[in-house]
Amino acid sequence: MATMAKQDQIIGNSASFLDLMDQISRAAPLDRPMLVIGERGTGKELIAARLHYLSGRWNRNFQKMNCAALAESLLESELFGYEPGAFTGARNRRAGRFEAADEGSLFLDEIGTMSMAAQEKLLRVIEYGEFERVGGTDTINVDVRVIGATNIDLPAAADAGEFRHDLLDRLAFDVITVPPLRERPEDIMLLAEHFGMAMARELEWLVFPGFSRTATEAMMDYAWPGNIRELKNVVERAIYRAWDGEAPICDIVFDPFESPFRPPAKTNRPQNTTPEDNADQQEDVAKAGPCLPEGPFDLRSQVCEFEKTLYGHALKVNRHNQRKAAEHVGLSYDQFRHGLKKHGLL
Repeated sequence: MATMAKQDQIIGNSASFLDLMDQISRAAPLDRPMLVIGERGTGKELIAARLHYLSGRWNRNFQKMNCAALAESLLESELFGYEPGAFTGARNRRAGRFEAADEGSLFLDEIGTMSMAAQEKLLRVIEYGEFERVGGTDTINVDVRVIGATNIDLPAAADAGEFRHDLLDRLAFDVITVPPLRERPEDIMLLAEHFGMAMARELEWLVFPGFSRTATEAMMDYAWPGNIRELKNVVERAIYRAWDGEAPICDIVFDPFESPFRPPAKTNRPQNTTPEDNADQQEDVAKAGPCLPEGPFDLRSQVCEFEKTLYGHALKVNRHNQRKAAEHVGLSYDQFRHGLKKHGLL
């Protein structure tokens, strides 16, 4: 079934999801590093856990660490441990995540945020299974399977000098790319029902009444930029606001910040600029139109790119609701979806 139920449960029945599960099942037994790539909220940590628990290391430690959650100065000591006196406050020896994961697996989320120095030490551990604690000289040997995850384009980051090519080559024995929820429409209501029933149990409802047709259509039309994590929040919010379970859930709120009393966004407008001045500036920008290319240009590609921008803008201002976005630009729902597919936005 799709992603994000209990800690070890993954749910879905769409073709792309089943292909993903097949790839995981074939990759899990292999004692090689792996990369899990996907947008935020797609369940990368659950997939890493599945790779571990379907492997021969299933009964060993599965360590998890978010590389982006630690300052650069703390990342290496967290990964590799440290010796007494390695830095101010280091009174005792402390083992790092690699030692804790010995003979097991280590999941490194947001691996693309690691410093180059930490990347170099990580490469050495993967290549030779050895490292030194921060402030130490003794070589420590470990047997750890590394599973990295990120939502950025690592090959592009490597080309830009922000990620080591040699580390990328070592990590990418195989790459598991998680499809976003918008590419798994068959799973949307399956997941919504799952999260809905779980929330109903938490609220001690006798039964879960399901979703109304209006609520179902709204969820199916939404593009889910936050993927399964966002879907879970939307469903749970709708159910708790319904108060009881006597009627199907009707009201779906995608943006909980939406309110007539929402504070205005801060701007960089100078303090001495009046609202009238700002309106004049906006009018000038509107009159100016889009930036025109200098010199010769390909008209078709320029028109196509501008059209893609307009489609994306329509989605954004309508909270990724495709029906509302279609109305916003004067197209039918089918015409709008055709345009999204044409420009790779669907």
